[in-house]
Amino acid sequence: MMTEELVLYTNPLSRGRIARWMLEEVGVPYRTEILGFGTTMKADGYKAVNPMGKVPTIVHGNDVVTECAAICAYLADAFPEAGLAPPPAERANYYRWLFFAAGPVEASVSNRALGFEVPKDRERMIGYGTYADVINTLEKAVEANPYIAGDRFTAADVYVGAQLGWGMQFGTIEKRPAFERYFGRLASRAAAIRANEKDNAAAAELQSAG
Repeated sequence: MMTEELVLYTNPLSRGRIARWMLEEVGVPYRTEILGFGTTMKADGYKAVNPMGKVPTIVHGNDVVTECAAICAYLADAFPEAGLAPPPAERANYYRWLFFAAGPVEASVSNRALGFEVPKDRERMIGYGTYADVINTLEKAVEANPYIAGDRFTAADVYVGAQLGWGMQFGTIEKRPAFERYFGRLASRAAAIRANEKDNAAAAELQSAG
């Protein structure tokens, strides 16, 4: 598996930055295909890979993985030598917070950014309940340990950290001290810095070409 080609389909102004960061943490060679919104991203060729016509997608040999949380988990398992997943017997918090970010955090933050508030008599009908409950729960989680699943950095930190960093940058998540401390630890990692540099360079190229 490790010798098969690894391809990242992305756009530097998208959630593809999460997959890029994870790939840099894994530290294996990969090829990047930059797609345009509404153009190559919606073309038949790419939709044969990802019918949603969205990024990111990774292709690893014959395996196709979409959705950022799934990409993080897949890469951690595909390249265990990177040490980005806890041993199976120690994955409770790893799975819990990885999918908490993929479910309640993603949904509640997106809805709030779009101006949608769950009616108070309908909170039981939606998986995350309220935005306030989600953010308060996430704050307690990042305060409990140096990293989201405990004392060591894992793929879950890539996904949770990216959600927090992006949200605080664009104002969809408030800049609580606990969030800033946690994300500061992650953003200073060499892989995170490399990923940002590569995506920023790709974004500059797109801007100059457009």
